[in-house]
Amino acid sequence: MLKLFAIPVSLYCAKLRIALRHKELVWEEVPPPGGYGSQTYKDLVPGGSLPALQHDGHLLSDSEAIAEYINEVWPAPEMLPGDSLERARIRERSRFHDTRLEPALRALFPMIGLGPSTQAVSEKWDALAERLAQMETLLPETTPRLTLADCGMPVTCRWINELTEHFRTAPVLSSRMQRYLQGLNAHKAVSDELAQYGPRLKAWMATR
Repeated sequence: MLKLFAIPVSLYCAKLRIALRHKELVWEEVPPPGGYGSQTYKDLVPGGSLPALQHDGHLLSDSEAIAEYINEVWPAPEMLPGDSLERARIRERSRFHDTRLEPALRALFPMIGLGPSTQAVSEKWDALAERLAQMETLLPETTPRLTLADCGMPVTCRWINELTEHFRTAPVLSSRMQRYLQGLNAHKAVSDELAQYGPRLKAWMATR
């Protein structure tokens, strides 16, 4: 049995759940012992990051490392397909999400609860829009299969939609990005995760 250390609203935990769902794996999901950021959890996962996965007595952290691990251990359906170049493109896009796009989104989190858009929010919103435009240049024309690079985008964009409403700011998801997301939502793993994640996100936002 796989054991997933996660918290419900974490973007990276949701990203990994999409991969687990797509592989049709069964897992037990538990909160980090002692709570997120606790020394108890850091004794288990030194970096204290989420998610973490326990399998066959081994513990892995970092959503990208875990996703590649499960893709190798359970190769069907393949989520890192193609030749060397295609696989490199998938990794390129996945890392852009994790190191450029998601941090631009996360930069807005401290401003949640401050009400309608302020100058500081506008500046960070513009930076997010720039990262989205850059990501768009990396997107495939069609999404017939779900790859490791696609797992984070539905959740990140759900956050963006929620913050668009919260800050009462201009939408930043282009028509091409919307078409890409619609293609991803056709995959059961994505639609099932979003069906659970959406209410969790709204409940979390309501407490801010």
